[in-house]
Amino acid sequence: MTFDLSLYLVLDPDLCRKHTMVETTRAALRGGVTMVQLRDKTASTDAMIKVGHQLMAVLAGSGVPLIVNDNIDVALAINADGLHIGQDDMPASLARQKLGKDKILGLSVEDPTALRTADPALVDYIGLGPVFATSTKPGHKPAIGFDGLAHLARQSPLPSVAIGGLKQEHVGAVFAAGAQGLAVVSAICGQPDPELATRTLATAISAASAPPLSLSDQGE
Repeated sequence: MTFDLSLYLVLDPDLCRKHTMVETTRAALRGGVTMVQLRDKTASTDAMIKVGHQLMAVLAGSGVPLIVNDNIDVALAINADGLHIGQDDMPASLARQKLGKDKILGLSVEDPTALRTADPALVDYIGLGPVFATSTKPGHKPAIGFDGLAHLARQSPLPSVAIGGLKQEHVGAVFAAGAQGLAVVSAICGQPDPELATRTLATAISAASAPPLSLSDQGE
């Protein structure tokens, strides 16, 4: 299936306490989010399945895919649009075998060695980072910064999305580095108005990713 990495929301249950993950997703959908990931490292599989079904209902017919982080059982149970795995999770070959060929498979990449494991025959996109250290994912690998992001994005054989502490003010740098989008957590989750936060990000992304105007476009 086709997908758009430009504004990728990664849900966080702790940040979404005021607005639940379902409410946040509904608001983000109105604001222009392009992908949503269900990530909850502490919930049971049954609890994730329950929330996953609700998220699938919210996103139904929107064209915005729901990706499940790590838990293949949840992804299969809710017929999610895809799965995102890290370097320490199940091998991409096994994930692809279980998912089938028509689902989206994402892989986290932190360095050139990990990048070489991203097989375009198995994986559809890669998540590059963390660009900055972030409290939403304890124990993450060292931050790579925008220089590291650009280095990996240039070498990547697959579309890439940047992740790790990213906010609206980083949009231009993410696209300048060569990534196709940015994954955000606290820039939407936990914001007083998640719809407005999403729309503001979407507007910045549209400006940053638009091709430069030619002289003829400018009427000169």
